[in-house]
Amino acid sequence: MSVEQRAERKSGEGSGNRKKGRAGKEQRIIKDSLFPLSLFAIYLGVLLLMSGLHVGLVVLMNKLEWNEIVQSILPVTYWGIVAGGLTLFTRKKMRSTYEEPLHSLAEAAEKVSNGDFSVYLPTPHTADRLDYLDVMILDFNKMVEELGSVETLKTDFVSNVSHEMKTPISIIKNYAELLQKRGGTDQEKQEYARNIEEAAVRLSDLISNILRLNKLENQRIDPEIEDYDLCGQLEECILHYEELWDEKDLELDVEMEDRTVVQADRSLMELVWNNLLSNAIKFTEPGGKVSVCQSVSEEYAEVSVADTGCGMSKESVRHIFDKFYQGDTSHSKEGNGLGLALVQRILTLMNGEISVISEEGKGSTFTVRLPVAAKTEEREQIGGDEYGGE
Repeated sequence: MSVEQRAERKSGEGSGNRKKGRAGKEQRIIKDSLFPLSLFAIYLGVLLLMSGLHVGLVVLMNKLEWNEIVQSILPVTYWGIVAGGLTLFTRKKMRSTYEEPLHSLAEAAEKVSNGDFSVYLPTPHTADRLDYLDVMILDFNKMVEELGSVETLKTDFVSNVSHEMKTPISIIKNYAELLQKRGGTDQEKQEYARNIEEAAVRLSDLISNILRLNKLENQRIDPEIEDYDLCGQLEECILHYEELWDEKDLELDVEMEDRTVVQADRSLMELVWNNLLSNAIKFTEPGGKVSVCQSVSEEYAEVSVADTGCGMSKESVRHIFDKFYQGDTSHSKEGNGLGLALVQRILTLMNGEISVISEEGKGSTFTVRLPVAAKTEEREQIGGDEYGGE
């Protein structure tokens, strides 16, 4: 039974059990008590049997006219043996029901606290006989699995950051050493200096993106949601890359409304458009085509950025929004794999969404959806209802 199926529980009337499950799926019963009613029947049956034997023993002693001392000691000894047997049975039941699972859970928790996330605890009962201790163990296994995933992501993040920083630092170091050597033309020195500058810019961009992403993921950036013209912002971002269009002789096709007002953080959305446009230019070969299409519905404004570049495989599409993932390694020197992760996080904060359609050799299309602002009449009506609607 999946952990998610434990989310819905319904109390059973008079049964002491809980049924749980999702609509259309088999419901499982979760026991509220570790000790079933059958245990009472066992104790009652044993006590009735022992009482019957006691009566028979007393009758036998009277019939045989045993010594009074023996007749006094023997029943006490008999019931002492019965009490000891019941105590051992109860102890065994408690050990198997409570102590062993809890001891295993405590040992597993200690291993997890020491960094071992490969721990897995089997449940004492099968899926059709689960009790709340089984549910607790299932939750523990789920928690350990998620902690292991977080630890893996943390390790990968440190490794990726180290790798991404090492490359520009090595470039700066190598060209700085070349500049220190005597000889070389002024043109070569200028080229060395330009390469150092490009590596420094890349390193600066990497650090800036890491800081931005960290702040966004930890919600230390409060988006300043406002109504603004999306079309005007798109035009400004497109013009910013005019030199790159001309340099690669790209065909630019733009379709958008005259004015579309959206609700979002203007500065953060500028990062989104700049990232999508720069990627479209970067992955489109000279002479190719980049299209920007904007449309609007009653609730959402939609912007698509399409290119005729190299496209992506299905595997790359699945991981394209992961941190440091770069599907096309031939362009890895031009980025650090954080841009689209940053874009996705920003759009999540804006109550928007992004999707991608791509095919190898044919290009990619990124589509962004943002909530549009309420119309002027609607805003006035809302304001009137709130402040002067009496």
